[in-house]
Amino acid sequence: MFRKSSIKMRTSKKQQGSALVLALFIMVVTTLLGAALVRMISSNSETIAYEVIGTRAYQAAQAGAQRKLSELFPLNTNTPPIPPTTGQCSGSASYDFFMIEGLENCQTSDVECIVGPTVDEITYYTITSTGQCNFAGVFTSRTIEIKARRLE
Repeated sequence: MFRKSSIKMRTSKKQQGSALVLALFIMVVTTLLGAALVRMISSNSETIAYEVIGTRAYQAAQAGAQRKLSELFPLNTNTPPIPPTTGQCSGSASYDFFMIEGLENCQTSDVECIVGPTVDEITYYTITSTGQCNFAGVFTSRTIEIKARRLE
């Protein structure tokens, strides 16, 4: 009987501290997983911020092109439609959107209008607009091109 108790004491002494090693291992693994999750969330947040700024730059470019179109083809219901003159389409314009909510740090630069070919007495126009936004040191630019003609 004396021998059995000594065997138990020897095996229990060999296992002392194994719970500490296991707890330390679990803490290290969970810390590494947490750090990886924080890095992924931070990367996703940055990507979403760039996407939002890019969308705002696209909307600024779209607004600049629409403004040039409204200058080229004004809506006036009192007079019959008059074809735009070449002077209305020439030159380059830029617009600032500091008063519009969502586009505070955005502008359009180089809104250009080019008179295209005339086919069957219909003149075609090409409007190119570049929208630019600058938020917290991040600069984003988007360019769009619109082709238009008068509907008659």
